[in-house]
Amino acid sequence: MSSTLLSPLRVGTLELKNRMAVAPMVTCYCDDDGMPTEQYIAYHEARARGGFGLIITENYAVDPIGRGFWCAGLWKDEQVAPHSELARRVHAAGATIFVQLYHCGRQTSSAIIGAQPVAPSALACPVMGEQPHELTPEEITTIVSQFGDAAHRAQQAGFDGVEVHGAHGYLIAEFMSAYSNKRTDAYGGPLVNRLRFPLQIIADIRAKCGRDFAVSFRISADEFVTGGREIAETKAICRHLEAAGVNLLHISAGTYESTPAIIPPLGTPYGWLAGYAAEIKQVVHIPVQVVGRIKDPDIAEDILAAGQADLISFGRAALADPDLPRKYIEGHASRIRQCIGCNQGCIDILFGNQPIRCLVNPTCGYEAAQEVQPAAIRKRVLVVGGGPAGLEAARGAALCGHDVVLLERGHQLGGHFQVGAIPPGKGELTSYITWLGEELGRLGVRVVLNSAATAEIVAAEHPDVVVYAAGARHLRPQLPGIETTVEACDVLTGHAPVGHRVVVAGGGMIGSETALHLATIGREVTIVEQREAVALEEGGARREHLLKEFDRRHVRTVVGATITGFLDGGIQVVQDATQRTVECDTVVLALGMTPDRAVLDAIGTVGDIRVVGDAVEAADGLKASRDGFVCGLSIGREPPGDPTTGADPRLVPAGGTR
Repeated sequence: MSSTLLSPLRVGTLELKNRMAVAPMVTCYCDDDGMPTEQYIAYHEARARGGFGLIITENYAVDPIGRGFWCAGLWKDEQVAPHSELARRVHAAGATIFVQLYHCGRQTSSAIIGAQPVAPSALACPVMGEQPHELTPEEITTIVSQFGDAAHRAQQAGFDGVEVHGAHGYLIAEFMSAYSNKRTDAYGGPLVNRLRFPLQIIADIRAKCGRDFAVSFRISADEFVTGGREIAETKAICRHLEAAGVNLLHISAGTYESTPAIIPPLGTPYGWLAGYAAEIKQVVHIPVQVVGRIKDPDIAEDILAAGQADLISFGRAALADPDLPRKYIEGHASRIRQCIGCNQGCIDILFGNQPIRCLVNPTCGYEAAQEVQPAAIRKRVLVVGGGPAGLEAARGAALCGHDVVLLERGHQLGGHFQVGAIPPGKGELTSYITWLGEELGRLGVRVVLNSAATAEIVAAEHPDVVVYAAGARHLRPQLPGIETTVEACDVLTGHAPVGHRVVVAGGGMIGSETALHLATIGREVTIVEQREAVALEEGGARREHLLKEFDRRHVRTVVGATITGFLDGGIQVVQDATQRTVECDTVVLALGMTPDRAVLDAIGTVGDIRVVGDAVEAADGLKASRDGFVCGLSIGREPPGDPTTGADPRLVPAGGTR
């Protein structure tokens, strides 16, 4: 098959070997002085080895007070040599690498930077909420020079180019948008003035790095906020950027106030920004790069074939599978481990300034540890439970050379993770389970479905090690009438019929998503929740989507309500010190989960039993997949345990010990 995705692309004087790029994503793998750790370098190196033509790093701050996270930096000369090792190793692995330069402007806090944030105008970011200092013309000139100096340091370190971050509501974007720029001097007002800051930055970079150094510019096609920039202005800006000497335009969307546009959650259409990129491509002559839920090479090929873009960004898809290009090149696209858009490891924990991970790829964030090694002692391993923890335990053990059998009591793999794919917008969760099942087959793991573990079955397998990963079950508190309720998982799988008027008892993740499922099939739904809000466990973008759907489908919420009992015709609650009954035909129980250890004692004759996942503590898929994988890797090693025991590789400076 002819492939445009695998064809080279000219960017300025550079030639990229293919049209697959790793989008810039903050990792929090650098230290607090912006220096690279071994893990930071290994993370990029793995994706270069995987076949990507272009790697774009995370945000490199041009000033310490321009950081929104503990990200990398090139604000001082001492940072050049350590980051040159990154450029060297990525080049050795076969990829081109750009540094993304940014200043976060008002989208940070004094708690992170130790100073007051700065901005074009003294307007607080609606998300961060902290009043910024309005930059003076002299301070603006200083920041322009900082961008040029940082670009020159990137050039000295051996990087092939820089991407100027003018998207997502950061400082450059703040100047370009009337949403955040209320100045009346030479940097405010009409578009030509609001463009002065980015054009001065481009000119300063060109003056310090020359005409042949590649310069890309990332821009939000639409900011998706009231009064923000839309596509018409963006097209005009892009023409000016091309005239100023930019070699590549990278199309994204959004600001912090419209975060789901920056990091669209599962359920967002694939390639949803391609139409915006196509409009920009019509008004410029330089290559256009596009991001936005592109995780399948076939979709990427279609975008290129339609002339909507010239270069495709794989962001979270590159976290999920660093070898995506190689598998596609070798004709094994079906073996690509696809991102499921859950945002648990790459986004939700990032906003706590924590190193990123990936639910579907438990080695993400641990590349430097080189965890998968042949076991010293080959063992027979029996895994009980086919949810993410059990499947990853089986995979980890098989990768290390063990003989593995997996028992699953259901008729298909996935456990409650598969049930979680049933609510609207979550169907792609099944791609992870499907991939795991196929991968276990390739590794020679024997999977037995419809097989509940008993002492006899376990004994017949003669295991050296049993990994108990039976998951969790619904929590059933001792409340009057609880026997009249049905459980959320049974409702989602169709094993428990419900009436027309439904009360969902519990407004956490399971309760909220079950409520949305019921509302979409025509039920009148009310959620009763003890806390003051529902869906608090959901990530920000997913929660925003859920709440909008609740409004659209008229899902009622009763919050701050303590359940005291259940009736045939409703549920009894105490709210604001008043007891009341919420009437319904069916009560669906979703009051949390508790470890399911029903058969653990029955298989206790095996000496080495290891309990993982929700069977230890009901948590999320991110923890389950990592814990299961680490458990599998630990078998046959002495002492048993996490192979990353000791210094966290994400915190060790490149070439040394922290």
